[in-house]
Amino acid sequence: MVQKIAEVIVETRKQNSISTTFELANLVSKIIPRKFWPPGRHPATRIFQALRIEVNQELAHIENGLKLLLDLLRLGGVIQVISFHSLEDRIVKNSFRDYAKQNGFELLTKKPILPSQEEIDENPASRSAKLRILRKTKSVDKKYRNKNFEEEEE
Repeated sequence: MVQKIAEVIVETRKQNSISTTFELANLVSKIIPRKFWPPGRHPATRIFQALRIEVNQELAHIENGLKLLLDLLRLGGVIQVISFHSLEDRIVKNSFRDYAKQNGFELLTKKPILPSQEEIDENPASRSAKLRILRKTKSVDKKYRNKNFEEEEE
């Protein structure tokens, strides 16, 4: 389905420009059969999310930011990260796991903490939230530190 959406967008842009988000959303809703529309959401929502993530380089920023924060964390310090998207959560989970393997960090959440039904009822945006927590338990050998951060320090 994604390939078809991309092809139709490219073909449409050859004939006319797509200059508003409304035009793009309208085009996507015409491509996706109604039976595949997610309940309660516009069919173009995920398309816009994917575009935003890519254009803003959000995943790279999360990965780089986590490395920097984990390297700066003081002994006994705790970092808590809430992710709202599976791609974000994968980065957090893998980063925390890798740092915990260095024996200088302890995973305080083996599995993510999810919102309660009460929280979801009060705040529907929380439905996809996942909280992960990591603590720095001892100083880490310099060889494990983020090389990018060390270069900036010098």
